Amino acid sequence: MSQLQDSLVELIRRTSAEIPDDVHQAILASLENEKKNSLAASAIKIIDQNIALAKAKSQPICQDTGSILFYVDVPVGYDEITFAETAREAVKLATKKGYLRQNSVNSLTGKNDGTNVGPGAPAFHFHQHREPEVSVKLILKGGGCENVGAQYSLPIEKLKANRDHDGCRKVILDAVLQAQGKGCGPGILGVCIGGDRATGYELSKTQFLRRLEDRNPNPELDELEQDILKTANELGIGPMGFGGKTTLLGVKICAANRVPASFFVSISYMCWAYRRQGVTLDAEGKIGKWLY
Repeated sequence: MSQLQDSLVELIRRTSAEIPDDVHQAILASLENEKKNSLAASAIKIIDQNIALAKAKSQPICQDTGSILFYVDVPVGYDEITFAETAREAVKLATKKGYLRQNSVNSLTGKNDGTNVGPGAPAFHFHQHREPEVSVKLILKGGGCENVGAQYSLPIEKLKANRDHDGCRKVILDAVLQAQGKGCGPGILGVCIGGDRATGYELSKTQFLRRLEDRNPNPELDELEQDILKTANELGIGPMGFGGKTTLLGVKICAANRVPASFFVSISYMCWAYRRQGVTLDAEGKIGKWLY
């Protein structure tokens, strides 16, 4: 087995079994805001117990180990084909070891071959950079939260949402309202304003690579992120839709150019089981450092 495959198997194991510290701290902080002995507080305590148990036993945090999304930054000339081949073998091995559940189904036949490998699975997003090291970030995104993602084409008359800042705010909050009680909240939103239908969704998911405590360098988007987070948590939806003050743990928004005829707002929803991790790799494929 290659050093690269070893490293990717360990990345998968840790991503599946261990919540990143920034997410865990946000969950614990949310418990302080909930009324003692309320359903919301009980839900968050159960979530915290689940996190501890999964880490202690090195087992998946959720039975739905989700879509496997690799985001790989590589130096110019790096062999992306070999990386993808090795990553697919790592996914098969991680599945065999129980770090991933047998969770990938052929859409035409309904067959599950038990490997988690097939057309489009896992998904790879390669990007070149002018650095010597390889950076690999992994997201495991469950189907429940994926189901409550939404894409809006502005303007929308029934929401009185025009092609402006306020219109974006209205549709993002509408997505939160439509998701209530579903998607395993408290959730995290990744949003892209603009782009086309495909790139809008793709860029919205890249927002999950940001840390929860970071702030958007764009003042207008930063203001919108903070506003949506505050407003959503005043809606009373709460963890798992049980009511309470913690509907969202974070909101991350980016913007992409669009053609004048279209104005899409693409919203991806992440469940509390926010499985995101990353590593840097040296030339031999050995892990240099963990990124989250």
